[in-house]
Amino acid sequence: MHALRKNRPLRRGVLASAATVSGLVMLLSLKPHTPPQIAADPAPAPSSGSSTAGGSGAAGGAGRSTGTRTVTGETVQTRWGPVQVRVTLVDGRITDVTALAQPSGNPRDREISGYAIPQLRREALAAQSASIDTVSGATYTSDGYRRSLQSALDAARR
Repeated sequence: MHALRKNRPLRRGVLASAATVSGLVMLLSLKPHTPPQIAADPAPAPSSGSSTAGGSGAAGGAGRSTGTRTVTGETVQTRWGPVQVRVTLVDGRITDVTALAQPSGNPRDREISGYAIPQLRREALAAQSASIDTVSGATYTSDGYRRSLQSALDAARR
């Protein structure tokens, strides 16, 4: 006969209970695969705070302008707080990205934003677009930064 059937009848119950508890702990520790949906306007504002300095005519290219432009992106509400960036373009190239709003509701939010925002800025300057990588540990902040940056670039190219 099998050892669990006759000699140790409680062992089966203990093992079944331990397996059930372990399974429940693993299920509860899973994170959702998709971020929660936040109610926001589906269409970005046409020109949320854009200002022009210098020339503003089209220079042969996909709607890029000459001179210096500073454009503010839309405020993106993330799970941990708002994210908004301002982009400075010189002759159609991104020369500066400044975070105007970032999650800062508690010390952990400030810590995450403190290391993620500079990395995202470097990525944006290197890529010259909003096609930047997500910073590990700052997924929501990275997504908000990318979306605000894209709205600013869209507004600048109109």
